[in-house]
Parts: sequence; C-alpha cells; structure tokens
Amino acid sequence: MKTTEHIIKAVEPGSIAEELEVEAGDVLLAINNQEIEDVFDYRCMILEEYLEVLIRKADGEEWLLEVDKDEDEDLGLEFENDLMSEYRSCTNKCMFCFIDQMPPGMRETLYFKDDDSRLSFMQGNYITLTNMKDKDIDRIIRLKLAPINISVQSTNPELRCKMLNNRFAGEKLKYLQKLYENGIEMNGQIVCCKGVNDGAELKRSIEDLMQYLPHMRSVSVVPAGITKYREGLYPLELFTKEEAGEIIDLIESYQQKCFEEYGLHFIHASDEWYILAGRELPEEDRYDGYIQLENGVGMMRLLKTEFTEAMEQLKNGVHYADLKKNLQRTVTVATGKLAYPMLKEFAKEMTEEFPRLTVNVEWIRNDFFGETITVSGLVTGQDLIKQLKEKQEAGLVLGDSVIIPSNMVRSGEKVFLDDITTDDVELALGARVVINGPEGRDFAEAILNPKYHDGRDNGNFVYIKAYDR
Repeated sequence: MKTTEHIIKAVEPGSIAEELEVEAGDVLLAINNQEIEDVFDYRCMILEEYLEVLIRKADGEEWLLEVDKDEDEDLGLEFENDLMSEYRSCTNKCMFCFIDQMPPGMRETLYFKDDDSRLSFMQGNYITLTNMKDKDIDRIIRLKLAPINISVQSTNPELRCKMLNNRFAGEKLKYLQKLYENGIEMNGQIVCCKGVNDGAELKRSIEDLMQYLPHMRSVSVVPAGITKYREGLYPLELFTKEEAGEIIDLIESYQQKCFEEYGLHFIHASDEWYILAGRELPEEDRYDGYIQLENGVGMMRLLKTEFTEAMEQLKNGVHYADLKKNLQRTVTVATGKLAYPMLKEFAKEMTEEFPRLTVNVEWIRNDFFGETITVSGLVTGQDLIKQLKEKQEAGLVLGDSVIIPSNMVRSGEKVFLDDITTDDVELALGARVVINGPEGRDFAEAILNPKYHDGRDNGNFVYIKAYDR
C-alpha cells in the first residue's frame, strides 16, 4: 500500500521544525508511526506532547525526529495543499446547481463542484453528505469536528433524490440522526425551488429538522439562483412577490416556537425573500447572532446596523465639525440590484449630513448571467464598465472614485469573475476604483475618506488627521 505523502511548502522561522532542520521540499510521511490522511489527522496528532515525526529529505534519506513539546505548540509546517489531500468533488447533478448555469469560457476553477466535508469545517461550505460513508461520519464524531454545514434541500427522501439527481441522496439523511445523537453541532440549508420543495414540502422539512434541535442550530431557506444559461436543465421559475411573502409567513410561524423552547429562532429566510416581498427585515435579535450570514441571512440588517453605529460614532467625534465643513467630493457607488435600495438610503443620509458631498448609487444589471441575478457578488467587470460608460455618456459624473463591494472581486485580489481587473475598469472609466470592505462602517469610510485604500488600513473610523487639505 502506498504511503500517503505530504510535501512541505514552507517552514515557519523559529519553529520546532526549523530547529530540527526540516526544509521546504521535504516530505512528511508519518507521525507516531501513523499515516496522515489529511489536515484533520495532522492537527489531531500534533496535540500530543511527544511525537515521532518521519520526514523524507530531498536526497531520499528518511529522518525520524523525536519531538517533546507543549500540547498547544505547533510544529511550524506549511503544506502544498491546505487540506493535505485531494478535494472531493460533487457526485450530484442538482436541479438548481449554479455551476451548471454558468456560461462557457470562464476560468477552469469556477467549474469545480466541491462537496468536501473538510471544507465545511475549514471554510463554512455546505455539503450534501452524498459522497460520505459511515467511516467518514464516525471520524467526524471521533475527532469532534463541528459545526458541519449540510445542504438538506428536503427531508423527503424521494424528493431529495430527485432534486440532487442522486439515487443515494435520500438514504444519506440517516447521518443527520447519527450526528445529532453524538452531539455534533450542525447548520442546515434549503435551496427553495418553486413548485418542488416549497409549500407543504417546506413545512415538512422544517418540522423534521426541528427534531435535531439544539444540535442543529440553524437552517436557512434561500431561493434558487436562476441564470439565463439553463438550456436542457430542469425548468425552474422565479418566485413572485406573493409567493415570497408566503415563504416568510411559514418560516416566521415556527421561529417563536423554536425560540421559546430552545432559545434559538432556528429557521431563517434569506434577505432576498424580504426584499422580493417588499417587507421590513427582521429585527437584529431574530438572527441568533447572524449564524447564517454567509447564506445571505441578516446581511442587510447587519450592514444597516453597522452603518448606523458608524454614523453615530462620527457625529459624536471631535472631528465631525471639521469634516462637515471641509468635505467636498463626488463618488459613485456600484452595486447589485438587491442591495441598491439600502445603499441608496445610506447615501441619502450622508449627503443630507454633508452638503458638499455627492454620492451616485448605481445598480449594475447582470447581463452576463441574466437579469434574474441581482447580487453584487456576481457582477462582472464587463457589465460594470459597459453600463457606467453608458451613464457617463448620458451625463453622469462618476467623481474621483467608483466604490465597489469586496465581494465583486476574488478574495484578496482585484479580479472580477470574468477576469477583468480593477485596473481595466479604471482605464476604461477614468476614475479610481475603491474596493470597500464588507461592513457598514467600511461603506461610510470609503465615501467620507478620500484616502481610503481597499479595505481598512487603520483602526480609527474616518482618518481626519490623515487628510491632506
């Protein structure tokens, strides 16, 4: 049987590994005579205070290193692959899969469908459980890995098989019970497809999943995203305003009951439902600490809370009068249709507060994926350039900066989904592109501070002292 090998990418300066002359390019073979399956095995093993670490050097020589250390002390190794294993791909063909609805010709990584439980723990990804076996679940329980995020879609086994296009999808629901019995914390997700798992089926799923409280701490219900690239796929339809209201009513009818018994509201409708239904967002307390934020549950409420707090802090600050007197600029905020009404409201509040401030808020129609896609995170560089240029030609003055949310570009980079860069946008529009951070205070900061640089570069709100006047 071939030994599992893990190539060492880097060694942390001053670490145990450096002291033992381990180098980048060396290979980790075993710890305490045990092979290492992946990063979770590795992290569990190095908790021991005494280790025997088997390393193969570049010349093929094998070193057995004895290590005495504190329990929480790291070896200082970084590996070529963060998982220390190949990524597990999805074996389903879900009727709502967004990747199946993407146009051809995009970068290859965007077409990879992951369904890897390890990414659930490391990055918060949601998994279907369909490519997992009993030994995988037993390992999660043994290592006490949590929380695990599960794409449930339906608790009706037959319907789940249909939705995931996988004949094993229904039987894998048994793992929910096993995880519950062993006290493993879970979160769930239901991607709601009109006429499929809504109505009575959604009611059934909610009631079934409530049986796993309190270990299943939350379940989000989100509408399926539908692009214009659905030829040959299941014929999904958009929800109407009235239907969105019905989804909200059903969800809210269970929230108080769950809260009274478990102190959790448990079942949550994503922000899209409230915006589509034209309803006020729930109060902050109903989001249970924003446990489902990554699924778009409470994102708009949190943004509003953070923005309001930032403005109050500013108004009570010692530099407020100076800012009100001296601030004079024009900026343009570009966003998706979903966030547009709220950002427009923020801009109105700021321009009323600062008379010589002009804030244009423009929502970018998603021509690339189709107008049914309204989130800012799927706006492409080409749509941004084309539509803002058209507005410029019609008389819009962009000002000194075009401010975009950080989710429009790849994490840690300045590249849109279509590989257009912010430099390309600046060249085309003749204005600086500013990537503002995800918080409400970031939005205010990017508008009020001409020296704002692509995220927070200082812990103090509004850098009045840094202004060059």
